[in-house]
Amino acid sequence: MRLFVCVAMQGPRPVVLSGPSGAGKSTLIKKLFKDYENIFGFSVSHTTRQPRPGEVNGKDYHFVSREEMKKEIDAGEFIEHAEFSGNMYGTSKGAVQAVQAKNQICILDIDIQGVKNIKKTDLNPIYISVQPPSIDVLEKRLRDRQTETEESLQRRLTAARVDLELSKEPGLFDLVIINDDLEKAYSELKEQLLKEIQKAQESRKS
Repeated sequence: MRLFVCVAMQGPRPVVLSGPSGAGKSTLIKKLFKDYENIFGFSVSHTTRQPRPGEVNGKDYHFVSREEMKKEIDAGEFIEHAEFSGNMYGTSKGAVQAVQAKNQICILDIDIQGVKNIKKTDLNPIYISVQPPSIDVLEKRLRDRQTETEESLQRRLTAARVDLELSKEPGLFDLVIINDDLEKAYSELKEQLLKEIQKAQESRKS
């Protein structure tokens, strides 16, 4: 089945940020939002997992039941969806449209399965992979978070190894950032997005 996104692609292109948990995607996204207020909009994903402490429904994720999410997927309401560690995750058409309606650059934080699914749509985003310098560094970052059980941490590390291997596919990403230095990684990200940032700034003036 071909996935289709019924959105008018006027203005700046969306941005797909992918990479294993702990690679630093969230930190880079927060820096973009701070430096370019109202230029970027975050596509809020759906998930069937339980909220972590401090997470807000509708802001961090749309927290839904498995039954509810399956119903919307069957109705064709999702651009992409995947299952990880026993929980479903996905990006709805409505989440992207809500950002585009504000004439903002839509940022989608998506795993490697989602990237491959979006390649089948007409969304035409910029694809960026954020990767840790090594699995050892990634493990340290995840342990320092203190949000994972040993079992869930090992699952994330296994998924990260698969993610990093699959991301080597030629042409899958427009840019691969090795996040061993946050400021350097952020500089690379901004440089890649500069054209779309300028386009968004101009459209907001008019």
